[in-house]
Amino acid sequence: MAGDLTVHRPVLLDETLAALAVRADGSYIDANLGGGGHAEQILDASAPAGRLLGIDADPAAIERTRARLARFGTRLQTHQGSNAEIALAAGAAGIAAADGILFDLGLSSDQLSDSARGFGIRAGGPLDLRFDTSCGEPASALLARLDARELTRIFKAYGEEPHASRIAKAIVARRNVEPIDTSERLAALVESAVPVRYGPPLRIHPATRVFQALRIAVNDELEALATALDGAISILADGGRIVVLTYHSLEDRIVKQAFAAAARGCICPPRAPACGCGRTPTLRLINRKPLIATDEEIAANPRSRSAKLRAAERIGVAA
Repeated sequence: MAGDLTVHRPVLLDETLAALAVRADGSYIDANLGGGGHAEQILDASAPAGRLLGIDADPAAIERTRARLARFGTRLQTHQGSNAEIALAAGAAGIAAADGILFDLGLSSDQLSDSARGFGIRAGGPLDLRFDTSCGEPASALLARLDARELTRIFKAYGEEPHASRIAKAIVARRNVEPIDTSERLAALVESAVPVRYGPPLRIHPATRVFQALRIAVNDELEALATALDGAISILADGGRIVVLTYHSLEDRIVKQAFAAAARGCICPPRAPACGCGRTPTLRLINRKPLIATDEEIAANPRSRSAKLRAAERIGVAA
């Protein structure tokens, strides 16, 4: 196996496979293919007849993973594009109803170590942060044109950054002197703009939240996630499972609310004497509290530290 094509280690792998309840003849979708660690195990577990559609906006991830998993032949299909296109991609792949759908919303180790797009603060490189560099604008362009108020909003809304205003003002002041077009420049600027912290060193770089906010903004990640979840639920087979791995509170909140709404069904006001909307539940929650990585996994793979797994099962699909 060409394992050297990726350095990514899948998070909560055993828990994910158990939650998906993979079977031999099932049809599965990995909506964030990445390094293909989860996809590989799903294909192995669903042998000999199971198949998987892998979706990723990053063409480099698609190319790497197709090469690494070539041994599965036509059992693996891929779609390069946003996971918001999941329903269309499934239809094009001939999957009318999926037995399991996985969303792993974290960046892969391959992306974090790629110095061409600046995903990893320590890896450096041009400040791009787009999954698909053929569309949209890079993060450096965003920093060059937005005013301090809009930058503050992005850092607060998408990064929950407590020093958002201070950082935004520092960016506007610095860009008049030199372009902020590399991850090194942005990381150093943020580090110098925030107050000095006393006590034990932070486990994450001071610029982590800013990088997260910019990445979400340039890729429109949160809106895409909400659309993708709706699409995924609509194409799940009766008894099919949906599993989502999130890595920060913004993603987790969207998933939690989407699952809760689908499990509740009715959208009538709580004080209504009777249901008038006619909506029935479409999901059954498998775990009401998210699963998290064990201490052993965190020690072996520190990126699993912030991961949360939520899972649900499709119910009530008309025949």
